[in-house]
Amino acid sequence: MIVTGRRRYRVRHVTRYTYDDVLEACYNRGLLQPREVPGQVVISSEVVATPPSEVVTTHLDYFGNPSVYLECRTPTRELVVAATSVVEVDRPVPDLAELDAWTVSAAADELARSTDPVEWAEFTLPSPLVALGPAVRAYAADVLAPGRPLGEAVGALVHRIHHDFRYAQGATSVRTTLAELLDLRQGVCQDFAHLAVGCLRAAGLPARYVSGYLETAPPPGREKLQGADATHAWAAVAVPGGTWVDLDPTNDHLTDSRYIVTAWGRDFSDVSPLRGVVFTEAGSSSLTVEVDVDPLPLPD
Repeated sequence: MIVTGRRRYRVRHVTRYTYDDVLEACYNRGLLQPREVPGQVVISSEVVATPPSEVVTTHLDYFGNPSVYLECRTPTRELVVAATSVVEVDRPVPDLAELDAWTVSAAADELARSTDPVEWAEFTLPSPLVALGPAVRAYAADVLAPGRPLGEAVGALVHRIHHDFRYAQGATSVRTTLAELLDLRQGVCQDFAHLAVGCLRAAGLPARYVSGYLETAPPPGREKLQGADATHAWAAVAVPGGTWVDLDPTNDHLTDSRYIVTAWGRDFSDVSPLRGVVFTEAGSSSLTVEVDVDPLPLPD
């Protein structure tokens, strides 16, 4: 299903850390607020911590993602970070047939010539979680052949990853390598996005990892549960002409107006939603995340 046209959403992302002893202080950086991109406008966005943070600063990180720094020195056993945003999305779906004027190798050569050298290196060379080993290159070679029309090849890559891998929560972790994923043949959206990025880079095409949210619908006859949505991840590939095409191998299609972009980088290590340092004597802790992506009526 492809959804186009203007849509408005409220996104609420709540992260809750609970400790079995007092948390003395914590220092966190979060990429929890949607970014302004073509086809997406941020109406409002705020991040609130409980207990309240003594220091809150915002900036754009190296990749232009909105970043918030939270510093809390109030002793507590539970830290809650809640991000609430309202966005409007009107994202047209690219026509892959238009890209067939280029072959994969011709597009790679053109991008190497026309792209800023630093940006080209960042998104074409290996990164911490996207190693371009023999297994990745072999998998990519089967679908991204140098002489294949570019649009056809990109569409085939999305379809093949969706077909070859089973979605299975808990089958992988952030430490799972692409070589291990290719053996397991199962994983989650983060894994499939990393694999798509790796294959595109192996073919010489700059590719980035995108994090955000996707509007979902409950099973027929059931109400949508609060907090039951999740963050999502997909890939984007640079194409000649200076644009990027976002593709979602988890769901076997290109992105549309249901997708909300939060951040992008070389891989997940650049766009983790929340990370930081804590000072505590606690022996154990727990983490829960609740996400809601709720459609809103459009203003008149």
